[in-house]
Amino acid sequence: MEQEVKQPIPPFTLETAKQKIQLAEDAWNSQDPVKVSKAYRVDSEWRNRSQFINGREEIQAFLTDKWENERHYKLKKEYWAHGDDRIAVRFEYEYQNKDGQWFRAHGNENWEFDPNGLMKKRYASINDVAIAEGDRRL
Repeated sequence: MEQEVKQPIPPFTLETAKQKIQLAEDAWNSQDPVKVSKAYRVDSEWRNRSQFINGREEIQAFLTDKWENERHYKLKKEYWAHGDDRIAVRFEYEYQNKDGQWFRAHGNENWEFDPNGLMKKRYASINDVAIAEGDRRL
């Protein structure tokens, strides 16, 4: 069986860490749960807010539900720091819920990667703020 590799791979430089962040932003903005899940190990561990998610199947189910409930989703990630196999980002995204209310979510993520560049751990702390449609930035 061929091993999966997701470029760029560790150890990260400033340039490759920023490249990894942009690839993640692009994938999440596609709102394609399968595409997004391919960046994670099959046994990846997540903490997303108060939810614990394990493995690609759970990631795909989580993201499918997320984007059914968070409409007009738009995400922007920013570099915060990195180490050899870890990257920290801050982010914000905006979405509209099924009732028509707009929100801006702010948060931080800590990522840990395996030697093949697949994310093995993702810890996300996120807060939502209700906003008026006219206050959207993304």
